[in-house]
Amino acid sequence: MAFSPSESVSEEKIENYNWQLKGLNTKSLNFGKLKGKVVFVNFWATWCPPCRAELPMIQALYDDYKDKVAFVFVTSETAEEVNTFFYDYNYELPVYNSSSKIPQQLAKTNSIPATYIIDKKGRIRVDEVGAVDWNSEATRELIEQLLTE
Repeated sequence: MAFSPSESVSEEKIENYNWQLKGLNTKSLNFGKLKGKVVFVNFWATWCPPCRAELPMIQALYDDYKDKVAFVFVTSETAEEVNTFFYDYNYELPVYNSSSKIPQQLAKTNSIPATYIIDKKGRIRVDEVGAVDWNSEATRELIEQLLTE
């Protein structure tokens, strides 16, 4: 079951944006290029039932916000595993392997799915572990608010 996310506004900020991400179905990325943007980070895997449960909702959110919000999906799986899974389920999300140390604020848990929404100032506004309805009205309202801040 997926729940709506809860906004947990904190003053916790991403301190180190120097995080190298190897693109599996997209170009590789230095997380630092996303500084000053609203960012949606999700740690997941194809074999994880809660991850799979929330992907359709994430895809719907991505479809509407991909030009306004930076989406970063991180897995330890191979490009072949991800691309086969995405082909089978018709997903189009940018997926990466972490190729350097994950920022400390995003590495608090080994549980997946783990999702973070970061505002333009680098503050973690949502920190959720477990399946969530990311296509909820509450999520969309939060993203709209963060885009105007």
